[in-house]
Amino acid sequence: MSQTSKKVRLFLAVLAVVVGVFMIAAAPILIQTSLDRIMTALVKVSAQKPAYASGITLFSVLYPLYRGIIFISGITLIVIARSIYKGREWTFPVGLLASAFPASGGMFMMLPYVSFVDGLPLPMLVSMTGLLFFFCFILLRRVNKLQKLAQFLTLTFCGIMSAHAFVIAVGGMRQTLTRPEKPLYSGIEGWVLAWSSPVQFISVILLFIAIYKIAARKVEGWWMAVIAAVSLVVMNIPTQIIRTLRTDATSVDYLIGAGLSLVLLVILLLPKFKKALFEEIES
Repeated sequence: MSQTSKKVRLFLAVLAVVVGVFMIAAAPILIQTSLDRIMTALVKVSAQKPAYASGITLFSVLYPLYRGIIFISGITLIVIARSIYKGREWTFPVGLLASAFPASGGMFMMLPYVSFVDGLPLPMLVSMTGLLFFFCFILLRRVNKLQKLAQFLTLTFCGIMSAHAFVIAVGGMRQTLTRPEKPLYSGIEGWVLAWSSPVQFISVILLFIAIYKIAARKVEGWWMAVIAAVSLVVMNIPTQIIRTLRTDATSVDYLIGAGLSLVLLVILLLPKFKKALFEEIES
């Protein structure tokens, strides 16, 4: 950060405050409004289709949970803004993680909104605001071009996978909670959802930690991202096959997750990128 020009650091510091204020003042209202609209729609839908009833319980817990995380992330950006301006290197991983939460969480909250509510998806505003700071923080710093490219691709795909894995984890849990044979399981098509969702959730945690660690140039972050990517590939491919063959499901969400995880894995395994992420290269 100290090599980045004073003007750029000032811009990033001001942006951190602006985004932080949005996350603590505007985002909570947008999230609550989104939740109210989704709940209203789900009450009507679940009356006709009981399988959607579990969404009422899950979203009423997960939306407020992400709102709390996003609120604290906004506080974080405001608190570290002065240190960003001073060029403190530790602010890079902290700021990236703080902006990754609204970017990923907003994407998760946007999909149920699009599914059940007409009009502009309000959570998209939360996601785009987080992404704005996330991308600016990576791209505006003065570092070696290869290092910047490696960080941009690696950290962006870690963020994409954290959002996608969370979405299908919640989807699998929703279906598990409303299975007709509850509390029993129908067979392998029921088992695989109960197996998949925890793997998705744990991978999300690993990916968020990996964003922080990779940005801090700690090699353990690379290993966490690799473990998460491999876990998602190994879990998602058989899940997609079983659901396609044993149920009437037509979605390819698990196949998409496997494909995105493979892309992340390829990026992580490129020797030049790994070297750029963790070794000092002359700018």
